[in-house]
Amino acid sequence: MELKQGDWVRIEKDGTVYEGRVMPSTEERIIIKMNSGYNAGFSVDKVKITLLEKNGGITNGGRNGESQNGWKEDKTAEEGLPESGKKLPKVTILSTGGTIASKIDYRTGAVTSQFTADDVLAAIPELKEIAEFKGRVISSTLSENMDPETWQILARAVVEEIEAGANGIIITHGTDTMMYTAAALSFMIETPVPVVLVGSQRSADRPSSDNAMNMICAALVAISDIAEVSVVMHGSTSDDFCEIHRGTKVRKMHTSRRDAFRSINFLPIGVVDYDTGEIKTSIDYIRRGEKSLKFKPGMEPKCALIKFTPGADSDILDYYINSGYRGLVLEGTGLGHVSTKWIPMIRKATDAKIPVIVTSQCLNGRICDLVYDTGRDMLKAGAIEGEDILPETALVKLMWVLGQTDNFGEVIEMLREDLSGEITERTLK
Repeated sequence: MELKQGDWVRIEKDGTVYEGRVMPSTEERIIIKMNSGYNAGFSVDKVKITLLEKNGGITNGGRNGESQNGWKEDKTAEEGLPESGKKLPKVTILSTGGTIASKIDYRTGAVTSQFTADDVLAAIPELKEIAEFKGRVISSTLSENMDPETWQILARAVVEEIEAGANGIIITHGTDTMMYTAAALSFMIETPVPVVLVGSQRSADRPSSDNAMNMICAALVAISDIAEVSVVMHGSTSDDFCEIHRGTKVRKMHTSRRDAFRSINFLPIGVVDYDTGEIKTSIDYIRRGEKSLKFKPGMEPKCALIKFTPGADSDILDYYINSGYRGLVLEGTGLGHVSTKWIPMIRKATDAKIPVIVTSQCLNGRICDLVYDTGRDMLKAGAIEGEDILPETALVKLMWVLGQTDNFGEVIEMLREDLSGEITERTLK
């Protein structure tokens, strides 16, 4: 029997029956994906195989519109669309890769970025009931390969789609560096429509994948009144709600949990109830049409985020100064301190017109360099207090500010100012 990928088969082995979709495999083995979402592999010469469905077409039964696997057959694209005449908002999906656009490569066993935006729509037909979607591939990469140049390409694409009439933008992105991209877009773009970044912690091949729920919630935010750059991801380990995080206040706080993303030093903008689709907001936000579209590209890549550790040599700073770096972010201890041995190097940097921003390793809370002598000496050396800004956001802000002006005084002034919600007047617990 000749089987092809996508065929639905029944496999009998030692009195147990398995049913599933044929996956890529070798001639000696057959791998199927079962209803549970899990895969099972068998030696073809040790099992009985019955073909039930030929890659989309029923061959052995099918009851009342159901396939042999018991699932209801998907409606055609036309059948799945709302009634004719019902006008839906226009949303563009910009695909950059990441786990939400990834699947298992069965040749290697590794997760690779293989899906386009159109693939996402095909995999999640519920999206077609929310908006009229357009897909555009910006890149196809894992998020660790994103960089300031790619941020600017992505930002330009966002602006182009808004100018072309998009009522909302969804950006599919890898989760590991999503907070950097969200911050970069927040500084580069003033938007009259929602710009939503979304990803998934687990690929679509896994039964615990969060990609569908996250995408549906992101789509609901994209057609909402929340005209900000935001990140929409699972708000708990269950499939109950997603949180809407401001692009400059969000951080990935766990390696693998589905609810890895948290708003730091601030409340989430709101939540999306997955069952009802209702959006409840908890803070003030910029509303749709409140701001006109503005695009301010420009990123200085020669900036560094330096984590202070006990005993670390101040030569670290000297390296960056002598290597032509134009801006430094120091992730200090507690209230924002580094060793007193580092202070002369801070002075060397600021004397060379290299801005130095101080943040905290604690993440929660805000720094204050007026409490202890070390902090006061750092300020005298020219360091800038980062208030309650996240270290990653501070780095992106520094890159963007240096991409806007070469005037050192203007740079300092802009770094101290809250430009896109990255600094709050009062830090929340």
